[in-house]
Amino acid sequence: MSAIADPWTRKAPVVTRSTKDGRRWLALPLLVLVLIPLGVLVASWLDGQPDTWQHLSEHVMPRLVTNTLLMTVVVGVGVGVIGVGLGWLTAVCEFPGRRLMEPLLVLPLAFPTYVLAFAYLGLLDYGGPVQEFWRATFNQTPGWLVALRQPAGVLWILILAFYPYVYLLSRASFMSGGLATFEAGRSLGASSARVFFRVSLPAARPAVVAGLALALMETLADFGAVAIFGFDTFTTAIYRTWYGLFNLAAAAQLASLLMLFMLLLLLAERFSRGRFRPRQDKRYKPHRIHLTGYRGWLATGFQGLIVMLGVVIPLIQLGIWAWPQLGEAIGGRHNSLVVNTMLLSLMGAGLALSAGLLLAFSVSRLRQQGHWITDLAGLGYAIPGAVLAVAIMLAFTGMDRLAGTALAGGLVALLLAYSIRFLRVAYGPLEAGMSRLRPEYQEVARSLGVSGWQRWVRINLPLLRPGIVTAFMLVLVEIAKEMPATLMMRPFGWETLAVRIFEFTTEGEWERAAVPALILVILGAIPVIFLIRRSAGLMGR
Repeated sequence: MSAIADPWTRKAPVVTRSTKDGRRWLALPLLVLVLIPLGVLVASWLDGQPDTWQHLSEHVMPRLVTNTLLMTVVVGVGVGVIGVGLGWLTAVCEFPGRRLMEPLLVLPLAFPTYVLAFAYLGLLDYGGPVQEFWRATFNQTPGWLVALRQPAGVLWILILAFYPYVYLLSRASFMSGGLATFEAGRSLGASSARVFFRVSLPAARPAVVAGLALALMETLADFGAVAIFGFDTFTTAIYRTWYGLFNLAAAAQLASLLMLFMLLLLLAERFSRGRFRPRQDKRYKPHRIHLTGYRGWLATGFQGLIVMLGVVIPLIQLGIWAWPQLGEAIGGRHNSLVVNTMLLSLMGAGLALSAGLLLAFSVSRLRQQGHWITDLAGLGYAIPGAVLAVAIMLAFTGMDRLAGTALAGGLVALLLAYSIRFLRVAYGPLEAGMSRLRPEYQEVARSLGVSGWQRWVRINLPLLRPGIVTAFMLVLVEIAKEMPATLMMRPFGWETLAVRIFEFTTEGEWERAAVPALILVILGAIPVIFLIRRSAGLMGR
């Protein structure tokens, strides 16, 4: 039985149960792929590993838990304060240089955390130019720079790298209704600070919490920055347990503990978000708040400082290191790294995009009924690369023993990890584009005898083309920057830019890591600039 739409009321078509069930089961393979790693991690506890866990519990676990809680609290507060502050200033205020600062504030997303980490470490460490200048001038070593090797350094790097998540989402929320609610509150005689904290900020809470959840998930999943700074976390412990103790089962058990933190974050984000959705009245165009005098220049200085710390200084440092090596780079010394990185990124992005399209097709007519499907399928984004690597390697190792295959050390395992990890990234732009798939188009095509798959090829895919391009670009660069899964699962001989950067930085060879780092930053800047231009076009600001 086909779906029927009312041409006069233009209501959504009524879909029969058979249609719903048929579409829903198309997403079943994706759900299985995502849930298998979680099942493998849970099953790893069947192997007790008492000796290993005695060592871990006495010498490792207290430090891991303490550092994880410290990262969660400090980075959460840091990205929240900076992201919300910048989002409010750029969304509702007018001050000198606002239009220039808006796109620049997003550019830290183009920097992998490990690139920011080694750029700052090489700049401010004992043998770096800053400390050498300080010792030559004041004949002493500054204590505040010595603290860089302590947790303060890596926490600051993580805040710089991840505040744009909160900034982008809070800015969009403030732009959709922040000025209107602010003006309404001010008209009732309340002070600006009271209106912001009592009205505007609570209204933007869903967006702020969503940005915080993304930033904290990336923080807990980070491997490169914490490894460079020697800051012990679950991701570094997983890597050392696997490659140092050669104990895959214990690594899986550590990975399952990290997943508990991730699931708690997801539950907190869902509970805090509730059912509230901000609405924007497009007929009402309030005026921006003009910050004049010292207030305007303070706003400009604050944003300029963040851009300087998050973009300009790392770029200058990388450029200084890379300049003597540009001749070798142009001569093709890094060609194999670029080729391997792009091949893995293209294959992984193609698989993730195909899975995202299949998910979009399976839930395109289900909306609310299919909401739980997209939630489960997107759970892979909350699984850190190191966790996925352990889970997939355990599963493939078992399959190899039973079937006599060699999947665990091949490209299949790595590409599967990419597809699971970035399915949510691929589906996000497609989900936004699905609002353009009007029921009327489907009914007209159905009345002309066009089958379901033909409708998708001839009607829906062209309408989803902007979302497809965006999804492919985002996943392409996310895979290029991905370090833990690539480092732990790459086939023998497959060196990538991220792996080479890690190898150089762990040996303290900052200058040799600069050229591949600059290449990665350029690759990462492509979707960020695309996102900025698209956002500016949609907002009309």
